[in-house]
Amino acid sequence: APVVEDALVDGASAAAAAELARAVPATVDSPELTLRPDPTVWDGRFANNAWLQECPKPLTKLTWDNALLVSPALAAARGLETGRVVELAAGGRSVEAAVWIHPGQADGTATLHLGYGRTRAGAVGTDRGFDAYPLRTTSTPWHLPELELTPTERTYALASTQLHHNMELEGAEATSRHLVRSATIDTYEHEPDFAQHMGHTPADDMTLYPAWEYEGHAWGMAIDLNACTGCNACVVACQAENNIPVVGKDQVMLGREMHWIRIDRYYEGGLAAPTLHHQPVMCMHCEAAPCEVVCPVAATVHSEDGLNDMVYNRCVGTRYCANNCPYKVRRFNFLLYNDFETPVLELLRNPDVTVRSRGVMEKCTYCVQRINKVKIAARRDDRPIADGEIRTACEEVCPSEAIVFGDLNDEDSRVAALKASPLDYGLLEDVNTRPRTTYLAKVSNPNPALAGDGGGPGEHHG
Repeated sequence: APVVEDALVDGASAAAAAELARAVPATVDSPELTLRPDPTVWDGRFANNAWLQECPKPLTKLTWDNALLVSPALAAARGLETGRVVELAAGGRSVEAAVWIHPGQADGTATLHLGYGRTRAGAVGTDRGFDAYPLRTTSTPWHLPELELTPTERTYALASTQLHHNMELEGAEATSRHLVRSATIDTYEHEPDFAQHMGHTPADDMTLYPAWEYEGHAWGMAIDLNACTGCNACVVACQAENNIPVVGKDQVMLGREMHWIRIDRYYEGGLAAPTLHHQPVMCMHCEAAPCEVVCPVAATVHSEDGLNDMVYNRCVGTRYCANNCPYKVRRFNFLLYNDFETPVLELLRNPDVTVRSRGVMEKCTYCVQRINKVKIAARRDDRPIADGEIRTACEEVCPSEAIVFGDLNDEDSRVAALKASPLDYGLLEDVNTRPRTTYLAKVSNPNPALAGDGGGPGEHHG
């Protein structure tokens, strides 16, 4: 298959694409096809990487497949639904692909990502998704006008993680819990602490837990939603650092993916042009953790530094902790996902982290192995731990520095400064879990001339 150059589109082909767009306006009645490198496997060169295959794509949250992205308007006009296999014909060539209805997609444009449908790409990458390369030519490598869409009678199962581990209420009690909080700069100037007013934090004495003073360290994390782009770098870094297994498409479709971090995607506004929000969610390391009180064998306990620890050797797999977690961030090894037999896989794993087996619950540990490594070094050298000396895997890899970890007892630390911001808020604070991980609300400065359906603060839909 042709290789997509790292530059994606050079100046000449970009100019040609722009000229083509001017010459043939794309509409619902006469759509065009746009070909793009896949956000995880790129042009197919990473198709045999199971971490990337199972990593949910930033917008669709699809795993193990690509799909033909169409707008709700185009789907309605052509009678398409998600999972319907359609024939794509352009320039005398044709391929098949399954449909994914995607809010925000241009009405006259369908998008199909490259890199899938490979027949020889190792045990992981072979026969995954749909091959878009037969439609590409040197004259139309990225845009194909006058696309013909012909629905077939077949459907194709697509594995998306977007609605897995939902934190919203359902049924008669369904209401927005303001998980993602955002506003325009005008709102922020008049109400700097708007994010805190969108929720309710119970009083300090509204708890059955005894008060506890952390005389040493008190680890915590702040995540800036303004900076997060949903790139998934933290998800894969956490998987590599903490020996998190892949489970395969069938298990993902059952909601059993094992990632300790998930990037929730929310739309705000109408389906035609919604505002997009990304929110990384991992274990909150709650001060009043609801998982700890229900574990019958004390497998999840509080540390002297405020971490919500998991003692794997004690876990007997009751899953009471997962049922009692309002954030739905705990992962259970339903099957033996890790391969203990293949010797070469030993080189893949981090020797500082336990490899879990069937029947064991696991979740984010704030990279406790990194914390302990620095604590031992500081004790040996008889010195304090410097701010920023401990970096979790997700923090270290984040290209936009949206994730900040540190000691809350250090008033001069960066994390303490972020938590003092009026934009700081915690997820589901009204249930009185008192999370150690908090978020900085988004503040946008939209151009009034480009204002669309979005806005804020308002309702956000997953």
